[in-house]
Amino acid sequence: MSEIREKFMFLKEYMQRNILGQEDLVNKLIITLLADGHALLEGAPGLAKTKAIKKLSECIDATFSRIQFTPDLLPSDITGSEIFVAATGHFEFRAGPIFANLVLTDEINRAPAKVQSALLEAMAERQISIGGKEYKLPRLFMVLATQNPIEQEGTYNLPEAQLDRFLMFLKIGYPSVDVERKILRLIRGEELQNLENKESERECALSIKDVMTARAEAFNVHVSDAVEEYLVQLIMATRNPEKYDEKLKNVIAFGASPRATIALDKCAKINAWLCGHDYVTPEDIHAVVYDVLRHRIILTFEAQANGMTTDDVIRRLLKLVPLP
Repeated sequence: MSEIREKFMFLKEYMQRNILGQEDLVNKLIITLLADGHALLEGAPGLAKTKAIKKLSECIDATFSRIQFTPDLLPSDITGSEIFVAATGHFEFRAGPIFANLVLTDEINRAPAKVQSALLEAMAERQISIGGKEYKLPRLFMVLATQNPIEQEGTYNLPEAQLDRFLMFLKIGYPSVDVERKILRLIRGEELQNLENKESERECALSIKDVMTARAEAFNVHVSDAVEEYLVQLIMATRNPEKYDEKLKNVIAFGASPRATIALDKCAKINAWLCGHDYVTPEDIHAVVYDVLRHRIILTFEAQANGMTTDDVIRRLLKLVPLP
């Protein structure tokens, strides 16, 4: 095991000790970080979405900001704006909270279209434009967005173009009974620690250089021609599903874009690297395929009316596309 991979395995174990019952969430957040992507987390309130993101930020020696999205939010509230300084007689740019390494956008679907547009430029181009000038964002830049699927009042549907910019769309469910008990005991211990004014030790600390080194190692994981062909055929099956099942033709309106192919390749490589392998297997693809594709496949109205989900479609395609 390489030294840098050992550090990330420790990061994974540390986060799983603090975010109980969300092992898959922790793993996918680390994959998103190493893939240089952004993640959208969807789940009911109280499922540790925000806590997981904050815990990840505490483990990396990098800047972190949190933006609470609301219907009255303005683009300048996240990007910053030019301020007239009387002492100099000139306008100076004051950077907003988007200029951080890790940016938590809480309840992203509550912001209006103009704010989403400003965020899209940041996510896609790693820059923001103000007053005809472009300002570059940090080299390590990751947007971690949350949304609540239950409450729809005062929310806006995210544009398809913006959804496609998220490397992964993570859906979070409720923990089991045993995990619920462990969560209760963990929170009791944390509250007791706070009452006794004890500071929790920072057990895990990674530098931005560590993240870049890990990315280089993970991206060098080998993908055989057969596995690469399997990955491509999975994407092609979302665009031409009738090749495998005539019924799916009336289910999928639009298939996954080439960005999905690139994302699936990256995530599969990183999953293999985290598992200690130097080559990608179909199991590595299966481990990440739902999170990479569920927001990139658009179903027909008929399919949605019948209660089908993109996860159902992906599950069906995995059975139909032959393994290498």
